[in-house]
Amino acid sequence: MRARSTSRPFAQVDVFGASPFRGNPLAVVLDADGLDEATMRAFASWTNLSETTFVLPPTQEGADYRVRILTPSTELDFAGHPTLGTAAAWLAAGGVPAGERIVQECGAGLVEVRRDEAAGTLAFAAPPLRRSGPLDAEHVGAAAAALGIDPGVVRDHAWVDNGAGWCVLELGSAAEVLALAPDLAAIPGRKIGALGVVGSTEGDGADGTDTTGAADGSAAAGGPAYEVRGFVAADPESGTAGYEDPVTGSLNAGIAQWMLERGALTPPWTARQGTALRRDGLVHLDVDADGTLWVGGTARVDLRGSIDI
Repeated sequence: MRARSTSRPFAQVDVFGASPFRGNPLAVVLDADGLDEATMRAFASWTNLSETTFVLPPTQEGADYRVRILTPSTELDFAGHPTLGTAAAWLAAGGVPAGERIVQECGAGLVEVRRDEAAGTLAFAAPPLRRSGPLDAEHVGAAAAALGIDPGVVRDHAWVDNGAGWCVLELGSAAEVLALAPDLAAIPGRKIGALGVVGSTEGDGADGTDTTGAADGSAAAGGPAYEVRGFVAADPESGTAGYEDPVTGSLNAGIAQWMLERGALTPPWTARQGTALRRDGLVHLDVDADGTLWVGGTARVDLRGSIDI
């Protein structure tokens, strides 16, 4: 018999969308204290979103709240769009940070979130990479095969894992990235991202327009510096199907750290993601005076109510 349910505040947030309903949606249970593990996992599977978060009282000093981040099949120590979406929902529900910035507690530790009220955006401080450096040849070959490309077209590659498990292959253009037709079942290590520089080939824009970048590798006229796609393999244990993530904060954070490490781009810049899914995701990357990488974008609370859970 199912235990008696409790009505809890709930929100759904559209994160990183350049326009309404064009980003990555997130479900947020705002008072998850007392929920058992099985119920959390069942609800995260039922929402059928890439992630669902559960807000809990903090256990670490300095945190405003603690969050658990669940996919339909597993739990993540960190993820970017859930970080911003949870912060937006918490603020909209009346949450007041103890300091100037919101401090989230999650499996990756404490993550700061700052607000730009004038721009209507939030940004998180990118956590350090847990795994970095180039992929081995076997992994590159398997990843290229899963993406349906020849390994010879891969310009560079790296682990960009900040707790979400991502690695990335760099291709020659946004057009090449948008043309990918991956075999999700064949993705090694469960996750892989791909990026291509916007403007390295004329006519790379989503609408076929020329998005040629500046000579220094930055995007022209403030446009996106590169196109990103992120793929997640099917999970045979849970039966969860593979999918393409619409807009991915953790992947974009890791890619930006890799770009900065190589001196490939000068901040600030913007990344584009979701084009292949008819989404309009923009992720803003910047570095402040103390060297902190900030990963930001919009976070619109589109649904507010309660959930009996």
